[in-house]
Amino acid sequence: MGQKVNPIGFRTGVVQGWKSRWYASKQEFAGLLLEDKKIREFIKDHPKRPQYRNAGIDRIEIERTRDEVKVILHVARPGLIIGKKGQEVELLQEELQNLVGRRINLKIEEISRPELQAQLVAEDIAGQLSRRASFRRTMKRSMEQTMDAGAKGIKIQLAGRLGGAEMARREKQITGSIPLSTLSAKIDYGFAESWTAQGHIGVQVWINQGTYQGDSSDGANAETDKASKGAKRPNKG
Repeated sequence: MGQKVNPIGFRTGVVQGWKSRWYASKQEFAGLLLEDKKIREFIKDHPKRPQYRNAGIDRIEIERTRDEVKVILHVARPGLIIGKKGQEVELLQEELQNLVGRRINLKIEEISRPELQAQLVAEDIAGQLSRRASFRRTMKRSMEQTMDAGAKGIKIQLAGRLGGAEMARREKQITGSIPLSTLSAKIDYGFAESWTAQGHIGVQVWINQGTYQGDSSDGANAETDKASKGAKRPNKG
């Protein structure tokens, strides 16, 4: 009892793809893995451009070919990264090329509904808690916004010295359905940390975005077939 698995890791390779897509030999694998980590950390915590933290970067996907590294940013506010006339993108591309010593192909894709992305919701809650907002009010507001955006369910869990209390504790709120063990359920997971004067507060968010299209259609067909077969029973006489 009590063992939990990351919902994204649980579904990766079954109904979800990998965030890094490339093949390497055993000798090169570790180096390229560290290179991917370095690229993601450099973009998320850019030393000279703090506006990247407010851009709402949900995930960074990396694809490799023999000649170049393709970096795809999924961003809620792409204007903060693109800049005027795309100058910021070119600068970031040059910096990444200098960082890894390879040719970088940078692509930015806009997220239409950031309220449905668990990582962005977790980072938004963490930011509000850092600004001393009431944790219960923050949780309630985030849940309402996500459900209004069309989510099937949301679960938020906070852990730490909530409200400046002496003892650390956990607070959890759930709205709608969160079937964590159902592979066909499209569960998104996000984690962020809030830095407060009393210490760190961990923010975990699970969002049920519905079902994967292939699984949902197959499931509907299977149900109708099952019903029709059950209706006709052969007469033994």
